[in-house]
Amino acid sequence: MRAKQLRHGLILGMLSLAAFWLLSLIWGLAEKVQVAVSQAHDAQWQYQALEERKAALEQNLAALGTARGEDAAIRTAFGVARPGEEVIVVVPPVPPATTSPSWWQRFLNWF
Repeated sequence: MRAKQLRHGLILGMLSLAAFWLLSLIWGLAEKVQVAVSQAHDAQWQYQALEERKAALEQNLAALGTARGEDAAIRTAFGVARPGEEVIVVVPPVPPATTSPSWWQRFLNWF
């Protein structure tokens, strides 16, 4: 009877140890899945950003294919103008000064 209880205890201990080991393996696998899913989302985001950049670059390339686009790119990059063109500088208007007089100026104006 004692040997039977010892054997059952040993089997129960081995099964508990095996269950703990399997649970630790499952836990590690779940962490790896979480990392993989996160990296997949990051890769998808990077892919979308690259696709948007590709579309913008193709649009710029199409614009540079025309004479007008080429001229605009040269003007923007090098700040050049055609002969006879002049530079126009637009300056915003200066707002009028609306400061109130100080207390001593009001005092002197009272006299």
